[in-house]
Amino acid sequence: MTRPLIKLTLLASMIAFSATALAAEQGLLAIITPSHDNPFFKAEAEGALARAKELGYATLVASHDDDVNKQNQLIETAIGRKAKAIILDNAGADATVGPVQKAKDAGIPVFLIDREINKTGIAVAQIVSNNYQGAQLGAEKFARLLGGKGDYVELLGKESDTNAGVRSQGYHDVLDDYTDMKMVAQQSANWSQTEAFSRMETLLQKHPNIVGVISGNDTMALGAEAALKAAGKTSVIVVGFDGSDYTRDSILNKGNIKATVLQPGWDQAQMAVTQADYYLKNGKAQKQEKQLMDCVLIDESNAAKLKNFNLAK
Repeated sequence: MTRPLIKLTLLASMIAFSATALAAEQGLLAIITPSHDNPFFKAEAEGALARAKELGYATLVASHDDDVNKQNQLIETAIGRKAKAIILDNAGADATVGPVQKAKDAGIPVFLIDREINKTGIAVAQIVSNNYQGAQLGAEKFARLLGGKGDYVELLGKESDTNAGVRSQGYHDVLDDYTDMKMVAQQSANWSQTEAFSRMETLLQKHPNIVGVISGNDTMALGAEAALKAAGKTSVIVVGFDGSDYTRDSILNKGNIKATVLQPGWDQAQMAVTQADYYLKNGKAQKQEKQLMDCVLIDESNAAKLKNFNLAK
């Protein structure tokens, strides 16, 4: 090995060692989200991980798959490994209160993203999308696309999830004012593409003349679209919620999905890590606990700018 190459190798080793030492010095951040099979939750985890690495933290990234028991075990693991902080998209508004309290009692601050819990004062931050505002944007677009008339169905998210109820309420506070629009069915598909496909197949048998589907998230919207295509219903309009690249592609390719609502999952996750870092270094919260981030309507006018739950300027 030549002397310059030896120097370069040693330099690379020193840089790698320094980064490892910095991560060890800063400590461990636990990043816990629902299943990464859903691109929104995957983007959350990746956004948090990227920011944690930038700030020099070691990370534990895991998924609870919307299983409360699994979530509790992961939080126990984070406590056992003496994590400095936990970034959490939780598995239930009520069921998560106890585990967050347990982490707090162990001296580990928790920063919630995407989903709130039904108690304040135990998490340092609850950074969530303004789901009601976003749902109203989606509903207004849905009504315009349908020309303010016709039968439609609504696919609800997981009913134990606060976001599912808030989005549905936002939809109906707009759509119920349209007297010529009628919701003929409302069913939960539990945020699942597979369940949405199955539900849609059944709903089409009972209500073959629907003109629209409004969905609590993009994953269910994609399942509904697949069922509609299989049934030859290419003119039925679908509106989703999340702002995934998959719905972007459907919009651009003139599929059934005509619009979605972007909730900035990547930005939320990065904000949570930034605020965790501030808290750990300053001993106080950077901002108030409840933080709402406004959503953005995505349609044919701006879909091309959407990538990984971010909208290019």
